[in-house]
Amino acid sequence: MARAGITADRLVAAAADLADEVGFEHVTLSALARRFGVKDASLYSHVSGVRELRTRLALFAGAELIDAIAAAVAGRAGKDALTAFATAYRAYALTHPGRYAATQIRVDPDPTTDSPALRRTTDVTYGMLRAYDLHEPDLTDAVRLLRSTLHGYCVLEAAGAFAHSRDVQASWDRAVDALHTALEHWPRETPRRRK
Repeated sequence: MARAGITADRLVAAAADLADEVGFEHVTLSALARRFGVKDASLYSHVSGVRELRTRLALFAGAELIDAIAAAVAGRAGKDALTAFATAYRAYALTHPGRYAATQIRVDPDPTTDSPALRRTTDVTYGMLRAYDLHEPDLTDAVRLLRSTLHGYCVLEAAGAFAHSRDVQASWDRAVDALHTALEHWPRETPRRRK
């Protein structure tokens, strides 16, 4: 590819493809430079370094993930929305393992991270959970339960850790059912009395 054809957006898209091929941890400027047929130094006019590249990749993948989830949950509520959310999340994590790994990094708060995708992720996730009549601090606790359950299941499944003869899809369906039950019967936090 011609050097003039490289843009920050094309660089991030190539990094996303590379992450899915070789793993997020192996995404480097050197690997991308080889992919574009240029020297490493020529990429520094588009990103300041690998940290910025990985941050941009995290935001790119996060936007893809929340777009898929938002499309899946549109017009749904309650258990139907939860099931659609979880299904889209799992499909993305298993289909795009490198991109998904990028979504799990901590993104430092700075001007580049004030992204519409981050705000949309919060809006879609909290919006789906509000159907369970959850309010703070229970809402944040529920988001953490949802994220850790879906993430843990997907990471274990991708690693081939579910060796039991029980069908993995059947276990997934039961896990989503259990999340729904937990959200419907959420133990509300009561205000603490002052001593």
